[in-house]
Amino acid sequence: MKQLPLGRSGLTVSEYCLGTMTWGTQNTEAEAHEQMDYALDHGVTFWDTAEMYPVNPVSAETVGDTEAIIGSWFAKGGRDRVVLASKVAGKGQIIRPGAPITAESFTVALDASLARLKTDYIDLYQIHWPNRGSYHFRQNWGYKPSSGRAEALASMEEILRAAEVALQAGKIRAIGLSNETVWGAAQWLQLADEHLLPRMATVQNEYSLLCRWFDTDWAEFSAMEDMPLLAYSPLATGLISGKYAGDVVPEGTRRARNPELGGRVTAGVFPAVSAYIGLALEYGLDPCQMALAFTRARPFPVIPIIGATTMAQLKTNIAAAELALPDEVLARIDALHRAHPAPF
Repeated sequence: MKQLPLGRSGLTVSEYCLGTMTWGTQNTEAEAHEQMDYALDHGVTFWDTAEMYPVNPVSAETVGDTEAIIGSWFAKGGRDRVVLASKVAGKGQIIRPGAPITAESFTVALDASLARLKTDYIDLYQIHWPNRGSYHFRQNWGYKPSSGRAEALASMEEILRAAEVALQAGKIRAIGLSNETVWGAAQWLQLADEHLLPRMATVQNEYSLLCRWFDTDWAEFSAMEDMPLLAYSPLATGLISGKYAGDVVPEGTRRARNPELGGRVTAGVFPAVSAYIGLALEYGLDPCQMALAFTRARPFPVIPIIGATTMAQLKTNIAAAELALPDEVLARIDALHRAHPAPF
């Protein structure tokens, strides 16, 4: 497993990141510990979580449970071998109902995460989604951008100043974005430059064979500003594995808990999945490994976040780090993308 510089953060991380959001709902604590042991033994030193996790479903009763599971693993040792990322939740109905991220809530949330994680620092602390909202989570189909520019910028500056305090206190080592837009990212960087505040190091947005909104303006911004993409759902919530082919809902899967997979199940998604799986099989590739290797091969800095509910899935996903796709396969993927450009 390659180790890479994480943009301009000064952190060095594995080329794949371990996702954790099912730990506490679909996965038990013991299963999560087994995943952490295996991932670390195979060089996956970069792990991502959030105060909101677990999901499927998200509920007030389980908020923070995933961090607590990671904390129980850290209590046995090994924290110094891991680059840990977590996130503070934005406006929502589950955590701090309806309240935006402020300097106070940023600090309170960070301290609560540190306590659950049983650590005194988080390497990368991310804004889970911006206060002003964005087009992510399938909001792109009816997206209406906010016109409150002054309010948005004031909120950003307030959060950056809270991050500076946390950095100076040693509670975090870097700060990052998630579910953000190019305009938003540009403002965060400009404010940091103007006021000598912490620079946003990364952005965590959705990216996969089936979801490539990042490929245009964001790709250029990421490359030019050295802001790596932490690609969540690189297997499109398991669709690319083929386990839902024929519109089935296997027992115990994410779709059994979330039938529409967060708006990803559409009339166009299964033909697209079938086409990509067909391409993988034609070249003797595992579809999931092909999808992950494709993500790593993009012309901008990117690290896929690999989540799994079984050890077999995790082993397959980690092994994808050994795969480099030939140019012929990449060209065929581009052709399929033209045929199935935005299935959800």
